[in-house]
Formats: sequence, C-alpha cells, structure tokens
Amino acid sequence: MKTRIYAPELGELALLIDYPDLFKSDDAFVIERNYTIDESVMGGTYKEMFFEGIHNGYGDFRLPKTTLIHFDTDLQTIEMHFALQGNAKVHSRNFTGQLGFSNNQHNLLYACEFKGSVEWSNEKDMKVFEVNLWPSFFEKHLPESGLFDTFRNSIEKKQSAILSPHNFPITPQMVTLIHQIINCNRTGRFKRIFLESHVLELLMLQLEQIDNHNCEVFCAISKQQEEKIFAVKEILTQHLSGDFTLNSLAQSVGTNEFTLKKGFKELFGISVFGYWNQLKMQEARKLIMDRELSIKEVSNRIGYKNPQHFSTAFKRYYGYSPSELRSL
Repeated sequence: MKTRIYAPELGELALLIDYPDLFKSDDAFVIERNYTIDESVMGGTYKEMFFEGIHNGYGDFRLPKTTLIHFDTDLQTIEMHFALQGNAKVHSRNFTGQLGFSNNQHNLLYACEFKGSVEWSNEKDMKVFEVNLWPSFFEKHLPESGLFDTFRNSIEKKQSAILSPHNFPITPQMVTLIHQIINCNRTGRFKRIFLESHVLELLMLQLEQIDNHNCEVFCAISKQQEEKIFAVKEILTQHLSGDFTLNSLAQSVGTNEFTLKKGFKELFGISVFGYWNQLKMQEARKLIMDRELSIKEVSNRIGYKNPQHFSTAFKRYYGYSPSELRSL
C-alpha cells in the first residue's frame, strides 16, 4: 500500500509514503517516520505516525509559487482532513466537481484507489493535518442518519465520496487535539492509547459538528464576513497579551460588534473572548510546563497584570493552580 506525491516540474517523485503490514497489525506500538522535502518547487516536512487502523500525517510545506501537485494511492481509506493553513483546490475523476479547502476548514472523505491533483496556493505556507482510518474501524463509529447513510453507502459500493458538500470550520477544541497528537512525547503502548483516544475524540467532534449544523447556518455568513471573522481569530492568536474590546476588534477588520459576535460563535462554536481565554490558558500551561519562566512572567506573557488574577483564571479553567502544576 503506497501513496505517491509528486510535482510535474520536478520530473521525479517528491514524496513516497509506504504503509507496511504493521498498518493493519495487532502490534502494540506506533510506527513513526519523518520526511524532508528540499526542492525548488516545494520544501518542508511531513511527519507520520501509524498503527492498526489509524494513520496520522502532518505536513508543513513552503511554496515559492502556486504549485500543482499530483498524487495517487492504492489505499481504501477514510480521511479526516484538516486544512490548518493555506488554500488548495483538488481535481480528481474520483469526485464530481471541484473539491477545495481554505484556511481552517475540515471535512471527511472516502477515497478508494484515489488519483488526482491538488493546486496549492503560495499565499501562505501549507499546513495540513490528516487522519486516515481503515473503513472497518470508521464505520462502527458512524451515526445513522440521512447524510451519514449516504456516505456509508458510498463506502459499501467503494465509490470515493466527501461526507458534506461544504466544509466546516476547525474549532479551538479540534486545534488543541491536533497539536496534542502532533506533539505527543509518550512512547510504546501508552503512546498508542493516547493517539487512538485523541483521534476518536477528534472524529467525534467532526461528526457532532456536521450532525448539529446544516448548510443554511454556514451559507448565512457571507464570504466577506467569514474572512473578517477569521482575521479577528488571527489577531487574537498572535496577540495573547493584547488589550482588546469586542468593538475594537470589530473596527479593526471593518465590521460591527453584532456581526462579529454572532458570526464567531456560529463558525467556531465559542465566543470571541471564550476562544481568546482558551488560547491564553493553553499557552500558559505550556510555558509553566517548560519551566523557563516564573509564574509571574507567564502571567505577564499572556496579558495578566495581576498574577493572582491569572492564578484564579487558570484554576477556574483547569481545576488546579499554576503552582500545583509547576510542582508536579
């Protein structure tokens, strides 16, 4: 079982992913491999981890110009696709019409001996996270309803398909899980348990979001409004110690408070400042665990002038204080 990724301009193979029999074995351990691509048309890294029924892959690619990448695979797989950064248009005879992903979008695909090409825009570096599931593993977790039944029928007929006709926004919860999967430092059997549990939670969040929302919710937000809301999300992500109000954020991207508040909640399932607090607490926990800064310095780093206020907020979020975490 192999997946080939190549660019016509290279005249040669850019990346070959070979899945040994361990991908479907009962082995307790996780197989890990890292690839480096250093070509004029594309550079970057690809990291993969896989074991029975599950394959995780994270790609971080640099593109000097808009690039057409060809790919083909002899796998039969369910792909949980997360476009973390960048824009891509997929062309394949396996699907009718054009499949595309923009920043911060996800969907579920079924691919059976998939072959096609993807046009990657060079507006930003491409960052993609994907989970490939064995169909038998995936189907036992698939809910029973109209949209899911249609997808299940495609799998049974071995016809490549996409679960939803429109993509969904990647939520902060999903981002957290993806980062935990990519950066997991456990080993052996414990790593496998950790990865499998996080993949199942990520799949649950995907299926739950798709089941709870229909196209009308997302179609009600115009493309222009969506871009402004994503711009606010980027501002919050890059400025954890900033001093913002809902009005100042709305004005900075050319919208109003009502549109920002309503649209942000619809896209990400969380309020503007709920999301910002989540980012702050996650960064604070990472800095505390790194042990390079004092708790007071961590507090300042994420925008709290009063360390006691920070400790209170941290304990409210995690259930334990910064000092308790530091003492572990």
